[in-house]
Amino acid sequence: MGEKDITEKLLEEHNDVFSDIVNVLLFQGKKVVKEESLSNTTNISQYKIENKIHEQERDVSKIWKKSDRKREVMDGEKENKVSEYQRLDEEDVVIAMYGLENQTEIDKEMPFRVIGYDGAKYRSQVNRKEKSRHFPVVTMVLYFGERRWDKNKSLYEGMIVPEYLEPYVNDYKINVYEIAYLTEEQVNMFTSDFKMVADYFVQMRKNKNYQPSKETIKHVDEVLKLMSVLTKDDRFLKVQQGKKGEVKNMCEVLDRVENRGIAKGIELGISQGIRSTIEIAKEYGATREGLIEKIKEKYSLSDAEAKENVDKYYS
Repeated sequence: MGEKDITEKLLEEHNDVFSDIVNVLLFQGKKVVKEESLSNTTNISQYKIENKIHEQERDVSKIWKKSDRKREVMDGEKENKVSEYQRLDEEDVVIAMYGLENQTEIDKEMPFRVIGYDGAKYRSQVNRKEKSRHFPVVTMVLYFGERRWDKNKSLYEGMIVPEYLEPYVNDYKINVYEIAYLTEEQVNMFTSDFKMVADYFVQMRKNKNYQPSKETIKHVDEVLKLMSVLTKDDRFLKVQQGKKGEVKNMCEVLDRVENRGIAKGIELGISQGIRSTIEIAKEYGATREGLIEKIKEKYSLSDAEAKENVDKYYS
């Protein structure tokens, strides 16, 4: 598995984030799935094509375990009652398996991929040695693109099914959640670090601009790595390099991302931010001397650096 694939899964592997995503997107913010009720499960399954074994791997998946029956067996009670409680716990413990799939691009083959993931998990339940009851599998596709998901969301949409076969061909629908199109109310339902991620994509889609939150980030490294993958901007990975102390919120993240962009631009000759500042100031009649002072103050440049940048774009 590539480094990019590992990186984008790290944040969602945390139970507080995983349960938060499930609760908001499936249960409208109700705390149905508790983080302590989640446990890891294998993401890899195999399938056979032309006598060759192939592997398929989910992004993130977890088993949801819950039992409302408490073992309230007191000392001295009959052993058969203990056995009964144990049996009930074992049968009722697995409620469902949730799987998350991250997409930055629209994939028309997604229904066919998801049915493969889900089918493999159902098949593994049939093959279990212990004969406890089966449990449902729920796959959620988290799509981070700005363009609406206008491709297949079911098997029927991805193939031609003759009318005379329709009674015999089962459809299979997938659950696609367009993160950039969540409502403000939905974003505010998140209580984990995923709130900052969702808020970023919603704001960028609506305003082409991002006003960061001062809410504290719990899993800083994982958030930065996921943002780097999803935005294709490696400056998020470099935010903490050369700095003392960890960033605490998205305000600090954005400050460091912007500063890195400016530094890179100066090293190449001129940053886009400085160029934009000069062009706008010129439209409002700023003098050359005034521009030098503005650029020096805004971008923390020396007199010589500010003068050099203004000279390149002032005529």
